[in-house]
Amino acid sequence: MFSLVSENEERAIGAEHHPEILNEHGLYEEHPRINAYVAMVSARMLAASDISSQVLTVTVLDTDVVNAFALPGGYIYVTRGLLALANNEAELAGVIGHEIGHVAARHTAQRLTWARVAEIAVTVVDASTSSLEYGGVATDLSGLAAHAVIAGYSREQEIESDTLGVRYLARAGYDPYAMATFLRQLERHSELQVALSPLDHDPSFLTRWFATHPRTADRVVRAAREARSEADTRILNRESYLQMIDGIAYGERADQGRILERRFVHPAWRFAFDVPERLAMFRVNGQVRAYDDAGALVAFDGVEEIHRGAIPHLLHWADELRVRIDDPEVFEVAGFQAAGGRFRASPDGTDRLYRMVAIALNPGRVARFLFAVPAGDAGGLDDLAEQTLATFRRLSADEAEATGRLRVRVVEVAPGDTIGSLSRMMAFEDHRRERFMVLNGFNEGADLAPGMLVKVVRLE
Repeated sequence: MFSLVSENEERAIGAEHHPEILNEHGLYEEHPRINAYVAMVSARMLAASDISSQVLTVTVLDTDVVNAFALPGGYIYVTRGLLALANNEAELAGVIGHEIGHVAARHTAQRLTWARVAEIAVTVVDASTSSLEYGGVATDLSGLAAHAVIAGYSREQEIESDTLGVRYLARAGYDPYAMATFLRQLERHSELQVALSPLDHDPSFLTRWFATHPRTADRVVRAAREARSEADTRILNRESYLQMIDGIAYGERADQGRILERRFVHPAWRFAFDVPERLAMFRVNGQVRAYDDAGALVAFDGVEEIHRGAIPHLLHWADELRVRIDDPEVFEVAGFQAAGGRFRASPDGTDRLYRMVAIALNPGRVARFLFAVPAGDAGGLDDLAEQTLATFRRLSADEAEATGRLRVRVVEVAPGDTIGSLSRMMAFEDHRRERFMVLNGFNEGADLAPGMLVKVVRLE
């Protein structure tokens, strides 16, 4: 493979970006045994790979997003959301094997090489002309190398990593079909997230593992074909895997607050609020957002106070968004000083009315709401804001402590248990059966034998 990037450069790039990944997602440290377990599986897969002499740095990230990815230089990341979704050790090994495949094939080096070629080409063009337009293009392309580190892989690169991952699974003694079963598990998980969405289309904000081409369904079939041609070893280690992840955190991190259907609760900052019944709530890129089919939006985030007071912060926030608000108003929300203002904008080509509200919490924190409706529905905008803000309330210390945390718990199937009875153990108000089946990889009519281990989500 032609490359302008050395292996030493790859390691340096990975080492540079590793702290950024940890800062963004956090290291899952609550259960050290899980980190040790993932490291053990990774070592087994590395030994079966084509780069067995390379040093890997494998990290479990503290996020519920189902994801796994690799940085150049042997840095591999697996999220606790992915660990909760997998159903056996072989599926985890398949994920890690796929990422090792990216490292072994030096796919990031390929992307970096093409980025450098593009930069060189633009530099040559820029040197041969005095046009300011080319200078602008060169400036835009100067970040290509950094983008190449985190950009999605090509179709061909994903197929190659699938092939390598299945090969490594077989060499390590695992069931090579496990990659196919996990891809199917992921596909069902994504379908469930779409079903839980308030929108009538596949929302782009639902993060998916392997979201690049080829499509997940195509890769399930391809991985299955590869599996049939590999060795006869069939290690799954289902029970030991489930016992290992018993108690793993589920959902958002504790310091990010938690979404409970239409309610958002933040135990650390000690407040809670609800959105109107017609909206459904999600976490999107660090924000809490609620939508409905009519185009209403409630977006919320919390920030540390810099500009003391609700009005100064509101004006600074408006400057950040590059909008102008006229005649900001001052009022109280649940005893806290608040400030609000309105503006009109079309960020995606759709004309909308917006209302911003900043609530100055104590000590030194601001809760921020952005409400939006289609233009022409000014009354609807005020109703949306007032209904939401009317539910904003302080939490007592006891209420904050009693909020608890969602966790995956592994339980034994008892005589007489059914999918229906086990689904009722799920700590959700809706779609309990669907959530239980997807979490465990079950289909309708799945055989449940007494003593069998299954996963449920409990509030503890």
